[in-house]
Amino acid sequence: MDRGQPSVEPVAAARSAPGPSVMAPLRAVVRLRRRVCLLRKRRLLTPGAGPDAGALEPRRCPDQPQFFTFDGPAELPSTTPRKRRRRSRVVLYPETSRKYRPRAERQSRAQRCLLLLVAIVGFQVLNAIENLDDNAQRYDLDGLEKALQRAVFGQPAAVGRIVALLRDYLSTHVHSRPLLLALHGPSGVGKSHVGRLLARHFRSVLEDSSLVLQYHVGHHCPESRAAQDCREELARHVADVVAQAEAEEKTPLLVLDEVELMPPALLDELHGLLQPQRPHHFHNAVYVLLSSAGGAEVTRFVLQNASRTLPPHRDGAHRARSEEELRAGLKALLVREHPLWQASAVVPFLLLDKWDVVNCFREEMAGEGFFPEQARAELLAEQLSYYHVAGREFAVTGCKQVVARVNLL
Repeated sequence: MDRGQPSVEPVAAARSAPGPSVMAPLRAVVRLRRRVCLLRKRRLLTPGAGPDAGALEPRRCPDQPQFFTFDGPAELPSTTPRKRRRRSRVVLYPETSRKYRPRAERQSRAQRCLLLLVAIVGFQVLNAIENLDDNAQRYDLDGLEKALQRAVFGQPAAVGRIVALLRDYLSTHVHSRPLLLALHGPSGVGKSHVGRLLARHFRSVLEDSSLVLQYHVGHHCPESRAAQDCREELARHVADVVAQAEAEEKTPLLVLDEVELMPPALLDELHGLLQPQRPHHFHNAVYVLLSSAGGAEVTRFVLQNASRTLPPHRDGAHRARSEEELRAGLKALLVREHPLWQASAVVPFLLLDKWDVVNCFREEMAGEGFFPEQARAELLAEQLSYYHVAGREFAVTGCKQVVARVNLL
C-alpha cells in the first residue's frame, strides 16, 4: 500500500514552493531548445547541405507542425519578406520651365467682371450696327441710286458721290449738323433734274410730302420782292418742316434751286440755319443747293482734261485725282463769295458729250409719246452747239434745249 500510492507531500511542497526558483530554469531550457531548433533549420538550408539532409533528421522542433512532405528543405524560404519602405518623390522644376501659380490664385472675380463687361459692350456694338442698317434701309438708297443712274446721263461720278454722302448721313438719326449738298455746274447738265428726282424719291419713302421742301429762288423770291420778307418766309418754312420731321423721327429734304440768284440776306439766313447753336432738330436735315455758280471753272476743267491721253490703267486714278482737285478749287472759289459754302459738300456736274445729248432726246421723245428713233434723235442733236476738243464734242447748253426741240415735233 505504501508503494502503490504516491506521496502527496512532495507535490504539495512543490506547489507551495516559491515560483521564481522553479520557473526560471524551465524558461531557460525552453529558450535553449528553440535556439537549437533554429540553428538546425539554418544548417539544413545552407547550400552545402544535400537534398536528403533534412530527411535523415529524426527530430523536429516542437513548435513546428509535424507532417510529412516530399519537398526538400532547400525550397523553404530562409527569411520572411520585408516590406519595402516607400520613398517620397522629390519634385524638381527645371530652370527653363515656366512656373504657374495655383488656379485659385490666378483667377479672380475682377477678371470675370471684365469678361462680362466686354461681352455686354460687344453686344451693344452689334445691336447699334444693326440699327444703323435699319435706319438706312428706310430711305431705300439702293433704289435711289438705280433711279439716278437710269435717268441722269453723263454724270456717273456725281451720282455716286451724292448717294455715298446720303448713305453715310442717313445711317443714323442723331447728327451734330445738317448735310449740305452743293451741286454746281454749267447750265443743262442735269442739276435741276437730280433735284426733282431726289424730291420725288423722298416723298415716296417718307410717305409725307410735307417733309420735302422745294424752294425756287426765281419763283419764291423774285427781284421785285423784299429780301427781308423772303428771309422770314424761308426761315418759317424750314422751321415747320424740321419740327414735323423731328416729331415723326424722320430726316426731311430741302431742295433750293437757282441759288446763284439768292440775295445776300437769304444766304445769311441759310447759313444761320446750319450753325451748331441751333436746336437739335435743325441738325437733322438734308439741304440740296442747285447752282450754276462755278460753271466756267467746270467747263475749263473738262476742256483741259479732254485733250489728255493716258493709258487705261492710269485713267481711273488720274480721273479721281483730277475730280478731287476740281472740287477743292470750286469750293475755294465759292467760299470767297460767301462762307455758306465752307460747310458744304461740293458735287461738280461736268459737261455732256454728244452721245449723252442723244440719249436725252430719246428719253424726252418717249416721255412725250413719240417713238424714240435713234436716227431722229441724232438729227435733233446735230442742231445744238458743241465744243470740239481732241476729237470729242461737248454740248454748250447740255440738255437744256431738248424739251423745247421735242415740243416742236
